[in-house]
Amino acid sequence: MPIIHTLRILSFRGNKTVLRLSPLFTRNFSGSHWNRENVQLCSSAHEAIKDIPSNSILLCGGFGLCGVPGTLINALKERPEVTGLTAVSNNAGIDDVGLGILLKTGQVNKMIASYVGENKTFEKLYLSGELELELTPQGTLAERCRAGGVGIPAFYTPAGVGTVVQTGDLPVRFNKDGSVAVKSQPKEERIFNGRRYIMEEAIKGDFAFIKAYKADKFGNCVFRYAANNFNGAMGRNAKVTIVEAEHIVEPGEIEPTAIHLPGIYVSRLVQSTAAKTFEKYTFAKDPAEMLDAGSGEATAKRERIVKRAAKEFKDGVHFCDSSLSLMLRCMQILEKIGMPMMAPSFLPPSVKVTLQSENGILGLGPYPQKGQEDADLINAGKETVTLKPGSSTFGSEESFGMIRAGKIDLTILGAMQVSQYGDLANFMLPGKIKGMGGAMDLVANPQQTKVVITMEHVDRMGGPKILEECSFPLTGPRCVSRIITDLCVFDVHSNKGLHLIEIAKGITVEEIKEKTSAPFTIAHKLEIMG
Repeated sequence: MPIIHTLRILSFRGNKTVLRLSPLFTRNFSGSHWNRENVQLCSSAHEAIKDIPSNSILLCGGFGLCGVPGTLINALKERPEVTGLTAVSNNAGIDDVGLGILLKTGQVNKMIASYVGENKTFEKLYLSGELELELTPQGTLAERCRAGGVGIPAFYTPAGVGTVVQTGDLPVRFNKDGSVAVKSQPKEERIFNGRRYIMEEAIKGDFAFIKAYKADKFGNCVFRYAANNFNGAMGRNAKVTIVEAEHIVEPGEIEPTAIHLPGIYVSRLVQSTAAKTFEKYTFAKDPAEMLDAGSGEATAKRERIVKRAAKEFKDGVHFCDSSLSLMLRCMQILEKIGMPMMAPSFLPPSVKVTLQSENGILGLGPYPQKGQEDADLINAGKETVTLKPGSSTFGSEESFGMIRAGKIDLTILGAMQVSQYGDLANFMLPGKIKGMGGAMDLVANPQQTKVVITMEHVDRMGGPKILEECSFPLTGPRCVSRIITDLCVFDVHSNKGLHLIEIAKGITVEEIKEKTSAPFTIAHKLEIMG
């Protein structure tokens, strides 16, 4: 068995210190100490996961289908006796790819995630009471995993303050009749520098499934582009971290400065064999084509909203390398037509913006040409994208660190409801669940990040979406700065309320009053929306 040595100070002789190599500890594979020769190179995924017991906490890297350790998940499916798992992941992939496979086999009893997404199995099991769900803001989830890996038991975050995340009103498990059987726990609140924060506890995993692009036989790992996401934070966390790598190389073949996950965290290594898959193919189109998804009236509404939203992007913000740029997070949240994602396509060439995506990209480029798509390059909406020169990629924990720290100047989101004082509801409807994803983090710092909402003025039934008070669970209280609809533009003040500043051509103030269920003041000079 390998022996690990350490330098020990044995004695002092005059002004000289005598040092000697001395055995400190030995380690077998299941222990907590590391020797790089003890990274086990497994002949198959089945060997790598053979000792995972039931009722384990399993951390699983990936975002959407990007960076998902499919080889290990598929192997665990072949061990149906392993049940009662608590799976920690941003989402569960889709029904037949990623953790959705283990949901179908009934091996997962509880999910800790930020987003249900389009996984019908996930949603059905949760709403029918067959699956527990600890719904967690995406940035909080990334930080809980990071904290668990670095010995920090808890931390305070502004994300979720004033929402059901804080009050403990999130359903964890439903009864079969649809009533709530178990609710989440309320969070402790503290004030720091005049701002409200809630306490979140770290997550510690028993096993972690990690997908790497390249790994050497000492366990040092490299992640490719957006496939970094949760893989780094989770890979540092578990008692036993199992890595599947597309390329396994000899020690020394990876530049030390290129390593994302040092081998000290890795227990086992296996060749990745699962094919990469895409959740959404999105290709470069003319902006007009992007809008044309329905009747002429619907297209006109979208164009009006998107073109007006594009005016929110302005030069003048200084960001690294002395370049003028505007940090933006464009996120598609329950807005089927995805208007926030379209806005940059309508920018004039003179306006330079830097697009940031919550899954770990700074410097998003346009959608790829058909045939140029890359499964490791997706945005927060799971769409295929490209990178601009000078872009960077990183883990989700760092992405949300820059978001919470106010490094993002502007965020554009969709909404289901907005109150007169800027409360936002955009993640949950009665009887339906998608999850908040990263939205709670994005709106948690409205003093430094301007929050702009783009949405149609009324819902599908003709009811108002701008209200005195939101009736749906909040994403964030008093966080919205501006609302852009197909009828008008409101500025929103957290104390004074709504102020109408622009109106669409052909629309009257009376019509806006009729379709807005909240009082508002009117600008002395009302501009025409354009």
